[in-house]
Amino acid sequence: MSLRYLTAGETHGPQLTAIIEGLPSNLTLDFEELNFQLHRRQKGYGRGRRMQIEKDTAQIVGGVRHGYTTGAPVALVVENKDWTHWKNIMNIEPIPGSDEEKRRVNRPRPGHADLNGGLKYNHTDLRNVLERSSARETAARVAVGAVARQLLAEFGVKIAGQVIRIGEIEAPANDLPIDELIAKTEESSVRVVDKETELKMEAYIDKIKEEGDSIGGIVECVVEGLPIGLGSYVQYDRKLDAAIAGAVMSINAFKGVEIGIGFEAAFCAARRCMMRSCTIRPADTTGPATGWAALKAA
Repeated sequence: MSLRYLTAGETHGPQLTAIIEGLPSNLTLDFEELNFQLHRRQKGYGRGRRMQIEKDTAQIVGGVRHGYTTGAPVALVVENKDWTHWKNIMNIEPIPGSDEEKRRVNRPRPGHADLNGGLKYNHTDLRNVLERSSARETAARVAVGAVARQLLAEFGVKIAGQVIRIGEIEAPANDLPIDELIAKTEESSVRVVDKETELKMEAYIDKIKEEGDSIGGIVECVVEGLPIGLGSYVQYDRKLDAAIAGAVMSINAFKGVEIGIGFEAAFCAARRCMMRSCTIRPADTTGPATGWAALKAA
């Protein structure tokens, strides 16, 4: 099975569209769960004003009949509520008026795709770049991911996430079971387990906003129940680590990906790194350890 998806649409256009290709037939889709994931995307402390405008829900307009996938490509649509204020500016037909009336953008913003996009695609109006490069596009990706999660759930795969750091504030480490991690982070405004850290992060975000700035952070994704054999070492483009890193780095503003112990591997000897990042326990825990488990026990 090989899944791929494409998205289309602009941040102030009428809608975002996604097409998923490769889903098996007869997969039951839970539409409430799909829209729940879109709702999760809009939560979080310190969110921008756009999140107050949009109340995202996804409509499936192809590839599903009577609640089951048909094996054909699945088409999803997420409406942009803010489109009502941009109908003239984002019209697909030519419109008269001044540059100001058309809301043309002539000055590229530092750290954005404006300049590169304008040069690459020969745009003098950089709105043509920023409308597509906007992080609003991730709403379509969340809809796609919500469908993928339901496919993974059929195989017992669970996914959780938590915030590790926001600016200067770091959350204490934890080793919670995945179900407990999901429950606790779902209750947190900043998706941390520790309530004291949550309050510190909220205060820190308020301080940064008062200064007219924004701040970055580190998030962690935990996946449980993956079968052995996903991806392959035989070709560079089949490696699971590479696929994950590429997908994460394609999200706006992400500038680094760690898998396992990640960048910490630069500071430890190979034997110790291997033991920390790849410990395999034999099925019969009463017998002698084998493989990496034997190395760890040595």
